[in-house]
Amino acid sequence: MKTRILASLALGSFLAASAAVAAASDVTGTIKTIDPAAHIVTLSDGITYTLAADFKAAGFKAAEKVVLSWEMDGTVHKALSMTQAS
Repeated sequence: MKTRILASLALGSFLAASAAVAAASDVTGTIKTIDPAAHIVTLSDGITYTLAADFKAAGFKAAEKVVLSWEMDGTVHKALSMTQAS
């Protein structure tokens, strides 16, 4: 009985940690470089994010302050959305 309870608790902890890692995060930063053809944006902190293939990056330029919503996709920082910061 104790073994089943401990196993259930361990599995629950693992699932909760996995869900937290998959959750989207927001970051506010300044665009260092943006490559619309490659669907990549790098912020001034050096982190590179991959944009969706259908993302319209033409309205963004280097030195612009943005809010980027992202999540990890394996080892890739995957941008979910990017908007101009106010």
